Amino acid sequence: MSLSCGVECVLLLGCSRWAWRRCTYVGSNDSETWPLATPDEFEPVPRVCRLILAVYEPDLRNPQFPPDGGYRLNPDWVLKRVTYEDTLGRSPPYLIYVDHDRKEIVMAIRGLNLAKESDYKLLLDNRLGMQMFDGGYVHHGLLKSAVWLLNVESETLKRIWEETGREYQMIFVGHSLGSGVAALMTVLVVNHRDRLGGIPRIKLRCYALAPARCMSLNLAVKYADVIHSIVLQDDFLPRTATPLQDIFKSIFWDTFIPEGRKLKDPRRLYAPGRMYHIVERKFCRCGRFPPEVRTAIPVDGRFEHIIMRENKSETITVPPKIQRLERLQTIEDEHKDALERAVSLNIPHAVSTVEEPTENKEMEAEAAKANNGDSPKSEPELSSRGTNWDELVEKLFKRSESGKLMLKKESNPTQTQ
Repeated sequence: MSLSCGVECVLLLGCSRWAWRRCTYVGSNDSETWPLATPDEFEPVPRVCRLILAVYEPDLRNPQFPPDGGYRLNPDWVLKRVTYEDTLGRSPPYLIYVDHDRKEIVMAIRGLNLAKESDYKLLLDNRLGMQMFDGGYVHHGLLKSAVWLLNVESETLKRIWEETGREYQMIFVGHSLGSGVAALMTVLVVNHRDRLGGIPRIKLRCYALAPARCMSLNLAVKYADVIHSIVLQDDFLPRTATPLQDIFKSIFWDTFIPEGRKLKDPRRLYAPGRMYHIVERKFCRCGRFPPEVRTAIPVDGRFEHIIMRENKSETITVPPKIQRLERLQTIEDEHKDALERAVSLNIPHAVSTVEEPTENKEMEAEAAKANNGDSPKSEPELSSRGTNWDELVEKLFKRSESGKLMLKKESNPTQTQ
């Protein structure tokens, strides 16, 4: 009798602990120790949000659903618009926009369309540990979409960058499903910069809004200098596992998994890059207060809790006030410290420095040889981390008789790129 009572007490305490943690945890807790972002580094975010919204408009000259203040873009600078009919489900719709005022080439990718089965197929095309890439793990379906998209648009982006004097920034932006595609496309471009004419890493940037968890922790930290993820308060997608069939496991069982065990799992996927957390609510405070933007490159505690809270009030659309400068380190130092912390925590496959991809090293070695007439010094290979572009394409796709790319799982042979 006493034994059964003891077991009941343990179960009751365990359930009470779980319920308390779930009910009292709010989104602001995830970033409570982070410093505030400066206005300059967050300045592009509202602008790229408008570009993503522009993808939804059928006619930008006569917009049907403009945000407050309009889209603030020049329709003549939209060089390409691609719809579902064009992608045949291999990628969400997107547009390519050249902002000559700010010297930016932007590819904006729309988010999940609840009415499109192809979007669900992309998001659900993954299993734990299914796809390795660049010394880590990535989301299989989103990687396929990113490879297809880069293969289709690399010549266009390369031509635009060269025609603009090789001076413009190359920016990939996406929301929800599109954020995962944009983030992995950025990783591909960093590793295969020759596809875009040898564009320097410093000129590449990605903004992932409501980001999907698409890469392992070592990659999320490694590419934090080029990928920026934006999370609004209690946003759901960055906190839940992909594919979504693991959602119930995320909600119920992850509470009982120790943090250290999560960090040691190399297959676990995370939201990518540097994190920007927009906080507008705090625990035990009614309503919203003027939002603040916090930023960090977290290694442990990287948005692991799904917030079980109903959102009943309207979102404030007023931008945050100019925030005080509390950054004690430069962005470069923060990235270096995050890489070193990942190594100190024994994160699988973590690196302390960002290594140059093999293909880019070969390009630089050939250039040095041409300039000096000397044979380039041999460099150690990056083992399996350097991925040849043609090999990657052949692993994920097959070619039709006309030479066009097809997903290997496509059953209809008439659907081609």
